[in-house]
Amino acid sequence: MLLPTPRGPVSAMLTEVLTRPGDAPLPRHTLGDDTVGNDVLADEDLQLSLWICYELSYQGFEGVDAAWEDSLPLLRLRQALERRMETGLHDLVDDVLPSAPIAPHDVPAALTRVVEEDTGPALAGFLQREASLAQFREFVVHRSIYHLKEADPHSFALPRLPGAVKAALVEIQADEYGGGHPQRMHSELFRSLMRTLELDDSYGAYVDRVPATTLAVSNMMSLFALHRRLLGALLGQLAVFEMTSSLPNRRYSNGLQRLGYAPEAARYYDEHVQADAVHEQIAAHDLCGGYARHHPDQTGTVLFGATAGLAVEARCATVLLDRWANDTSSLRNRSVATAA
Repeated sequence: MLLPTPRGPVSAMLTEVLTRPGDAPLPRHTLGDDTVGNDVLADEDLQLSLWICYELSYQGFEGVDAAWEDSLPLLRLRQALERRMETGLHDLVDDVLPSAPIAPHDVPAALTRVVEEDTGPALAGFLQREASLAQFREFVVHRSIYHLKEADPHSFALPRLPGAVKAALVEIQADEYGGGHPQRMHSELFRSLMRTLELDDSYGAYVDRVPATTLAVSNMMSLFALHRRLLGALLGQLAVFEMTSSLPNRRYSNGLQRLGYAPEAARYYDEHVQADAVHEQIAAHDLCGGYARHHPDQTGTVLFGATAGLAVEARCATVLLDRWANDTSSLRNRSVATAA
């Protein structure tokens, strides 16, 4: 994956300095910590800069020294970006979080309430009934930012979990990674879907095309994944992701078939209809419930992650639907390129 095109002074500095050896000094830069009045999720420079920093801990970039992942100056920059991101997430959801502590045994029920009270936009229904082929392809481009590394952020949690809680996450992750069969990995099924839609399925191919709100979905998961203090938030986000997945994926599958594609084209979505119906129970009860019993002081963190997960996804979906309602592309700069 190549370094993306900068969107502001911080990402410009990053894309320039990362072409140097990993022990090079970081140039002076200006980055305020105050998020009051700022729309963090829509901040193109912040979200791209944070995404670049995080990708150094995933697959990295062509021509970029792997030593940058451990560079102290770069980690300090990442920390400053993360403070802004985390503050923005709290500003987004703190008003709707429970004011009183949640008992560990009440965590699964509390997650169910979070899902039931979610009022996010009906993106899945639009894709099922109304979306044009161009709009459906744009949707897949947005989702590729996460789905081409699907499950990877949550795997960071495995060494941090005890016994039965770890086993619950392993059960979910085993399905995500295809049960040991590479062709059944969910990321590979998504690649197949992209090829069917004549999209470039290479990792990170469309980073320059998606807005900050799409990058924020991936960045939120990485923020939770790379900090042990936010482990509960990562589990809560995963739980609501699984709990709200089956019905939308059925609608995405139906939308593809409405657009004239054969049923096998929707294999990625059909797989999730079945798998996530099982995962949602494991995630809510065995994973989050079990974690809460081991860490009763972290129930609020679990609910923060769950609520933030839904809110950031809703913001991303709103941007897509608003653009399409105005008969404009939801992507940046130009139409979706087909695969080479």
